[in-house]
Amino acid sequence: MKRRLLLVSNSTLYGGGYLEHCQTQIQDFFGKEVKRVLFVPYALHDREAYANTARNKFKTLGYEVDSVHEAADPVEAVKKAEAIFIGGGNTFRLLKALYDNKLVTEIRKRVFDDGMPYMGSSAGTNVGTVSINTTNDMPIVYPPSFAAIGLVPFNINPHYLDTDPNSRHMGETREQRLTQYHEEPNTPVVLGLREGCMLLVEGKKATLLGSTRARLFTPGKPAVEYEPGSDLSFLLDTERASVL
Repeated sequence: MKRRLLLVSNSTLYGGGYLEHCQTQIQDFFGKEVKRVLFVPYALHDREAYANTARNKFKTLGYEVDSVHEAADPVEAVKKAEAIFIGGGNTFRLLKALYDNKLVTEIRKRVFDDGMPYMGSSAGTNVGTVSINTTNDMPIVYPPSFAAIGLVPFNINPHYLDTDPNSRHMGETREQRLTQYHEEPNTPVVLGLREGCMLLVEGKKATLLGSTRARLFTPGKPAVEYEPGSDLSFLLDTERASVL
């Protein structure tokens, strides 16, 4: 399997600039063979400004950026892309645009068949998983399905936030919301990525990178913490990931 993924929790970490906290991992991931990256800005309303933000950052890392919203034929742009980066924003808006432009199947095909490197951040990470059911976003638009690109057989909750015991907020905690998700039948495990961490997938190997831990939620079992550097390859086993 040629699959190569870099699934980042967040694009901006407190105290730093856009993609600053993961720029070393980005360069390691794309390497020197990739010269141009296809950016998908669909998650934000102002696609032009978003594309310019990505273009300016990637230029400092040694890569040129083409934005899919500028392409006359988005499917053809994906077919020709050396690598792809899907940025964060509203996950529902993003997935709807991917379906509207017929890119869900094409991206999946390029990743699995051709080994096209796929990087996602926040919403871009969400759409790389089984479904967007564990996003943190409001459903401001309605995609034809919550089923996502399916590059991994589990779900991710980006920006995972720990419960603050001193908070007076009376709404559900993030952990409670993920538990509610697992009360539904046939739901996959969910990897909670705190801000500052990311998952690197190379073929059948998955490694947690970054500066913070991840929290794994499994239906009917206590959550488990994983440190940066942990081997999470077991999550790529389709059957195991759904019934761990």
